[in-house]
Parts: sequence; structure tokens; C-alpha cells
Amino acid sequence: MHKLFILVSLFIYSTFGFSMHIAEGFLPISWSLFWYALMLPFVMIGIRKISSLFEKDKRNLISISFVTGFVFVLSALKIPSVTGSCSHPTGVGFGAAIYGPFVTSVIGTVVLLFQALLLAHGGITTLGANAFSMAIVGGIVGYSTFRLLKKLKAKDSFSIFSAAFLADFSTYVVTSLQLALAFPSKEGGILGSFLKFGSVFIVTQIPLAIFEGILSIFAYRFLLQYLNQNVESVVIKHEN
Repeated sequence: MHKLFILVSLFIYSTFGFSMHIAEGFLPISWSLFWYALMLPFVMIGIRKISSLFEKDKRNLISISFVTGFVFVLSALKIPSVTGSCSHPTGVGFGAAIYGPFVTSVIGTVVLLFQALLLAHGGITTLGANAFSMAIVGGIVGYSTFRLLKKLKAKDSFSIFSAAFLADFSTYVVTSLQLALAFPSKEGGILGSFLKFGSVFIVTQIPLAIFEGILSIFAYRFLLQYLNQNVESVVIKHEN
């Protein structure tokens, strides 16, 4: 496992020079405020849930730190895509499968904030938009996918892979929409712009989502060995 993360870290180092989320100042201020308004309620609920988790079981401090590190590492892997944005794995599907969408919204937002401040990836004005697409929508889709597949008695590996893949992919559907709303096409309007942005993202995002799904399986198995219990008891305990 440690060798796998060393390889990922080396790849990250080689891509830092040209990586970013939706860039600082790229969105009009009205849209920046709009996405902040949608993002903040999820984060506030998530903070309360994390506080409760720490009180219930001190091991959650270590496991949430592991999930946060996983999200940070994967979301720092970037391939320049359309103007003002890029394609990258997210890691939130894995986190949402373990801790649910609200906790993941906090983890993803904290990761994006640190990347904006320390690595100049994304920015403060676009933090709301980046957090909403990756940490919130990605987390909801990842968690819903995982829970549905578990109810259908799917294998853990398939469930976590699917959660990670769809959380990643859904992030870029929302990012395409965010860019389209801010910059509608002269021909085709918002829909035309959405299709243009989406068609560019999809080329790089499908292989990245597959890559993320595979890594999430390894991370999932490692974390459950640490927790020493199955995921059903973990998720149910954290929901109650």
C-alpha cells in the first residue's frame, strides 16, 4: 500500500507546475457568491457530524485524517483541460462511502482551501463552486451509489469502484454546468456551452475516474483493516 502512494506522490510532483481547479477570479462574482451560498449549509452540518464522530470514537480522528489525505493526493493529480479549469481525480467517492456526504463535504472543502492557499490550485473566490461540484455533489453521488449497490448485495470492490467512478464523473458534469452558466455560448446558449465544456472534460475524465476507482478499492481495504470491522457497521454507526 505504501509503495502505491509513493508512486502517486511522484506523479503529483511532476504535475504541480500546471495544475488548478476553476481558477481564482475566473467566475463572475455573482456566480461565486451563489455557489458559496449553496455550499455553506452542507459544510456546517458536516462540521457538527465530525464533532460527534470524534466524541463517539477517537479512532475516527485517524481514519478521517486518512480519508482527507487520500482526497488531497488524488485531487492534486491534474491534467489541464478547458480554459480556467482542469481534469483530476477527486477521492470523495471513497470518503463518502465510509462517512457519508456531509462529512465528505467538509473534507473536500478543507482540501480545496489548502490547495488554493498553499499550491495556488483554484482560489478563494471559486472555492464555493469547486467545493459544491467536488465535495458536495461528488459526495452525494458517491454515497448514494455505494449504499444502493450494498442494498443490492454487490461485492464491496464493485461498490466502492462504482461510487468513486460516478462521484468523479458527476463532479465534472456539475463543473461543466457551472462554466456554462457563467459563460453561455453565443450559439446554443447554456446548453450549447455545457455540451462544449462536457465534451472536452469527458476525454480525460473517464480514464481518470477508472484510475480513481481502482485506487479507492485499495484505500477502502486498508481503512477497513484499520477499523477492524465491515463497512456496514461503520456507516450505520456514523449515521446514528
